[in-house]
Amino acid sequence: MATRKCAAVVVGAGPAGVAVVGNLLERQLGAVAWIDPSFESGRVHRKYREVPSNTKVSLFQAYATSLQPFRTVIENTPRPNAFTAMAKLDQEKTCHLHYAADMIRALTDGLIKMEQVHACRGFVTAANLSSKSDKPNWTVHIKQDNETDLHLETTRLILCTGAHPTNLPIPVPGLSITPLNLDVVLKPSELATTLTTTPTTVAVIGASHSAILALLNLLTLAQTSHPHLRVKWFTRHPLRYAEYKDGWILRDNTGLKGSAADFARTQLEDSELPTSEAGKVIEKVDTAGGEKREKELYAEHLPGCQYIVQAVGFTRDPVPKLSQEGESLGMEFDHETGRMCKPQAGPPIPGLFGAGIAFPERVVDPYGNVEYAVGFFKFMNFLRRVVPGW
Repeated sequence: MATRKCAAVVVGAGPAGVAVVGNLLERQLGAVAWIDPSFESGRVHRKYREVPSNTKVSLFQAYATSLQPFRTVIENTPRPNAFTAMAKLDQEKTCHLHYAADMIRALTDGLIKMEQVHACRGFVTAANLSSKSDKPNWTVHIKQDNETDLHLETTRLILCTGAHPTNLPIPVPGLSITPLNLDVVLKPSELATTLTTTPTTVAVIGASHSAILALLNLLTLAQTSHPHLRVKWFTRHPLRYAEYKDGWILRDNTGLKGSAADFARTQLEDSELPTSEAGKVIEKVDTAGGEKREKELYAEHLPGCQYIVQAVGFTRDPVPKLSQEGESLGMEFDHETGRMCKPQAGPPIPGLFGAGIAFPERVVDPYGNVEYAVGFFKFMNFLRRVVPGW
């Protein structure tokens, strides 16, 4: 089988993958092979179109205009389009993610038409690093949609493979309760058909942005088509909000913003919940006070629930099987440089990089708080800083 050579192989076509391809094109490194099963904006399109974002429209716009290849796509896309739709929105407010997903799709459609981009629909199944030359040499194995195999050789392999909602064991072992995927709860149209209209109680665990949106969607359902729906909300800590400081944001990546923050402040705070509309549907179970107390509260309250949704973070999607000279290759991500390193603070793995929600930048705010920067424009800023060193 013939092996094609290229300057870089990018795995994934979500917001981070698109940003990586744009940055590589801007540096004019040569041919970029881009691998994705669908090239449809990743999980943000498949699962989160109905989700209200916590990002101002102006930052989505800044992402889309950060690079010359992106600006070229915008100029060459017939109007009206996803970019003109975004431009009509209030730039200082947030928007639903379908606007952002359509923007990513439009950028993708334009990028894959460029001469230096070789798009391949399929999956990377494995990649092997050869150490026989001065430069890193990766052989990347791809299973294409048409079931044929493709081999690529490159000096740069960039993983933008995404993440999915974290699934933890049910807090009460052996309890008969149905897990409800967070992705379903964040999509009102699917949630409405998943839950029956008979008396049902859903347990929601967490106080993240996603958890608050889950509570909002369940409340809306209870107020409309599912009047017998009730919710038990389990949380360990008070609600936390992003705070806008002088030139920076406290809890920028962990605090509530946008419609989630508005809903939480007006209906979910302890001073508001008992008399709010949300309080007619949602019962808060404060599990603070240590592991023993938390277990007791779960044992008391969970048996009365039929479903459970855990909004407790995201877990990296599986990456392709990686090897070096045929031997399995473990890796850890360097959140400062975007490079993959060998485990236990080992040296960088030549030519292997990551970006996106699975491999975000680590940031420290002026108060010394450490967070991981997740968001379209945050991915872009990180990549513009580190890609020149790749």
